[in-house]
Amino acid sequence: MGVDALAIPSGDGATKADVIAFAHRLADFAAPLARHYFRTELPVEAKADASPVTAADRAIESLLRAEIRSVYPDHGILGEEEGGDFERPLTWVIDPIDGTKSFITGMPLFGTLIALVSEGRPIVGVIDMPALGERWCGTGDAAWFGALPARTSDRHLHEARLFATSPDIFVGADAEAFARLSGAVGLRRFGGDCYAYGLLASGHCDLVVEAGLQVYDVMALVPVVEGAGGVMTDWDGRPLTPAFDGRVVAAANAGLHAEALRRLRA
Repeated sequence: MGVDALAIPSGDGATKADVIAFAHRLADFAAPLARHYFRTELPVEAKADASPVTAADRAIESLLRAEIRSVYPDHGILGEEEGGDFERPLTWVIDPIDGTKSFITGMPLFGTLIALVSEGRPIVGVIDMPALGERWCGTGDAAWFGALPARTSDRHLHEARLFATSPDIFVGADAEAFARLSGAVGLRRFGGDCYAYGLLASGHCDLVVEAGLQVYDVMALVPVVEGAGGVMTDWDGRPLTPAFDGRVVAAANAGLHAEALRRLRA
């Protein structure tokens, strides 16, 4: 992958190649566990924010946390189910099942998201789709779909294919802004959760616009989208940091990103 010599800030001497391999290893551990629980009769609980959670979410995150602690005890961990922070220079960010609503309804478009964040900047990301057997990995300067390079498209706004998880995530002024943008594209689709960002990285769709996301929803996506040639920011064009406001624009190329921001801001 051409990254063996790219060192990361770490007292344990790990290189970026090391942590890429480790991120793949984590995804390899998580995938069979997700498939074990998928389409079974799992009790579904509601968290404080009313989002659903299952034993699968908790089991996968617990497994990945244990593995990270055993290999990189000096790294931080932040996960959707058990929390965490960014107090250490290097932090692993985990979303054990991104798309729990898809998961509990038997839809295979859920994923496991794994990122390594260096001082607030995601430097390695994995989007793994356990039920589909598909995986994207990115480093911000390169991205792969399986073993093949992933590249975004060069489409313009009028022909762009736009995804969002649901129209329900846009409220008030955000809904008006999304309507302006979606009315200017070639077509729009809803659903897919993290899968849409993988499709964008491989050139099948061109825009993903979201609101109401959390840090564990996005950190793994950024290195994949940007590594494939895309641009991913908040709605004001700022880089996505742990303090972002939950709104995201991922675009296949810089020109499309600029056009999308103009529509959202109009």
